[in-house]
Amino acid sequence: MLRNLLLKPMTYKDLPGSSKVWIYQSDREFSNEECDAIREQLNDFVKSWAAHGSKLMGAGELFYNRFLVLFIDEQQVIASGCSVDSSVNFVKSLEAKYSTDFFNRLNIAYRNDNSEIKLSPMGEFENLVKEGKLNENSIVFNNLVTSLDEFQSEWEVPIKNSWHSRFL
Repeated sequence: MLRNLLLKPMTYKDLPGSSKVWIYQSDREFSNEECDAIREQLNDFVKSWAAHGSKLMGAGELFYNRFLVLFIDEQQVIASGCSVDSSVNFVKSLEAKYSTDFFNRLNIAYRNDNSEIKLSPMGEFENLVKEGKLNENSIVFNNLVTSLDEFQSEWEVPIKNSWHSRFL
């Protein structure tokens, strides 16, 4: 029993709030089958993720079939340029395999009136706000958060509490 607990993959919930976070937003929603495969590849990547030969204490998760999120406890080992490069290369490999774009930072994710997650280019998002289709209480995804604490409290927030408020 203890051996099984030790082999259980770490989750982001096991990490301290100061853990570093990287959010990659897909330009499309993945099917449940794709999510299962991506989660398996993500777990394999995180198990082998290292900085200058030292294993990184981290986790990865796929949220809402769209957001790939990597977490590292930098109190244990700090992510190096090489380890960050390896994570970017990993995400790029998923991008190619699943015909998606994880690196378009001009797409903004938000919840519509039915709580569905939608994606719009920044200009279109701005027009939705101007037309009143989105307002200060509309929920957006703030992919600029950098720590687990911020992720848990500031990732999915009303526009008025995010950098997106500049469109109000």
